[in-house]
Amino acid sequence: MYKQLIRPILFLFDPEKVHYFTFSLIRILCKIPFVASIFRSIYQMNDPRLEKNLFGLSFKNPVGLAAGFDKNAVLYNELANFGFGFIEIGTVTPKGQVGNPKKRLFRLKEDKGIINRMGFNNDGMEAAIKNLKKNKHKVIIGGNIGKNTATQPEDYTEDYLQVFKELHPFVDYFVLNVSCPNVGSHAKLNDKDYLVELITACQNQNNRFKIKKPILLKIAPDLNNTQLDEIIDLVAETKIDGVIASNTSTTRDNLKTSTERLQQIGNGGVSGQPIKNQSTKVIQYLSKSSNKAFPIIGVGGIHTAEDAIEKIEAGADLVQVYTGFIYEGPSLIKKINKAVLHKL
Repeated sequence: MYKQLIRPILFLFDPEKVHYFTFSLIRILCKIPFVASIFRSIYQMNDPRLEKNLFGLSFKNPVGLAAGFDKNAVLYNELANFGFGFIEIGTVTPKGQVGNPKKRLFRLKEDKGIINRMGFNNDGMEAAIKNLKKNKHKVIIGGNIGKNTATQPEDYTEDYLQVFKELHPFVDYFVLNVSCPNVGSHAKLNDKDYLVELITACQNQNNRFKIKKPILLKIAPDLNNTQLDEIIDLVAETKIDGVIASNTSTTRDNLKTSTERLQQIGNGGVSGQPIKNQSTKVIQYLSKSSNKAFPIIGVGGIHTAEDAIEKIEAGADLVQVYTGFIYEGPSLIKKINKAVLHKL
């Protein structure tokens, strides 16, 4: 029903406007008596064999929603009805910021992809905390955090620490987003020595809390093998809890979308099917070269159950969807979980 009826209508309109319309629609529908329970009966799978224990957390299934969809933590309670095992909010920055000028979100229909240059648009940590206080604890919540665009390089760490400290009581795990291609002046975030400093600072902050929260690093799919070796060394050195592979890509290779259309769109990160193989190769390299030394969450181009299984077989412990969720609809989560059970 979604692909045949709903998606064609939604895809007639501006992607960002549709995003907010869909949010409002899901919210309204879930307030109608019995609708949320109907969604749960259609989309959820409650099978103990799907449970996954990772970095001290028990995930009821291995399929999560990637960061960027629910930036301000306004819809995670309702989205939990669609069967996700975990939902990642953010990217959250200390202060609210508008992000890059619109238009900044574009569909690549021929490629089943999206290009975005949102630029960490969000309402800031205070707004996220206000929304997270409404948590009904239906699902594990991850907090994807970043710096404000206007922050000077010498203050990057302070930005991350500020959000880390304030969000700490309200999320189950943290993701340090150091790989978004759509925020200016982020060269420092690619420097291994600085990443050691940032991770260590967050870990020290973490140690001040009675209950420590897992910390993960989100990396780009465009890293070469030498850079991936540095990530493996970084994890070994800092003992960070895991890696999310991967973020959006700046590569435009092998796209079916015309060159003219891509020039019209301009810069931005590619997500969806075009980065599927790239992301899987990164997962496979990290897993094999490290001898599976740390947990990996696989994300990038998962549009089918087979895509998810491919990521898991490459070395991912959990998977996340975003663009695939938009193109394929909420039935994708259940399809993946069924395929995981079938593989057991």
